[in-house]
Amino acid sequence: MFARALPSIFTVGNLTLGIMAIILAVEKQWEYGAILVIIGMFLDGLDGRVARMLNTQSEFGKELDSLSDVISFGVAPALIMYKSILYQLGPIGWIITAAFPVCGALRLARFNVKPGIPGYFIGLPITAAGGVLATMALYSDMVNGPAFMVFGMLFLSFLMISQIKYPNFKKLGIPRSAYWIAPLIIILMGGLAARFPSEFPKIVFIPLALYAFYGVKRSISRRRHRDRDEPIEELKP
Repeated sequence: MFARALPSIFTVGNLTLGIMAIILAVEKQWEYGAILVIIGMFLDGLDGRVARMLNTQSEFGKELDSLSDVISFGVAPALIMYKSILYQLGPIGWIITAAFPVCGALRLARFNVKPGIPGYFIGLPITAAGGVLATMALYSDMVNGPAFMVFGMLFLSFLMISQIKYPNFKKLGIPRSAYWIAPLIIILMGGLAARFPSEFPKIVFIPLALYAFYGVKRSISRRRHRDRDEPIEELKP
């Protein structure tokens, strides 16, 4: 019984962290909200793996995971970005803030009815997009004005609903013994985040941003290669 419920426990934990991140953003402590989003990413990666390992996949778990992701990696990061810098834009900031979770919900709905190509995601996963957005907000004091952040947020929104392919690392094989040290990893991450509340999320931003840009670079390279290989029709007299 516990084994069947374990993946959903991880999912509910992810959802709980997302709600807490929203509360922290409202309470003007959005920096700590970004940390909770990062920890939620780790839990989100575990639920599917554990379900496959224990052979407890279900439609209930799939739908619960999608609903949790909209909150934890759609609404929470968008609100973090709003409270950090987009509030300066007034109603325009509201629209931009809303666009991100809306695109995330569309991305998840498409995934649920059309999973895509084996080994790849179609469009940037909302988990990665939310992680990038939440940690990107920590750099808001380093830019002059909200223009750069607005562009980054809209670009991430576009990537989620795009047709760009991203590698799917969720199905990589991991020894079963590794799952039992997951609580220790979560505690370690929480300790590092508490000890270095500003530096830790900024470091996490780097690999997440590289993953987001990897798909774009790969898509452009494939398109250029395809265009170069297309035969050129001979001119007829």
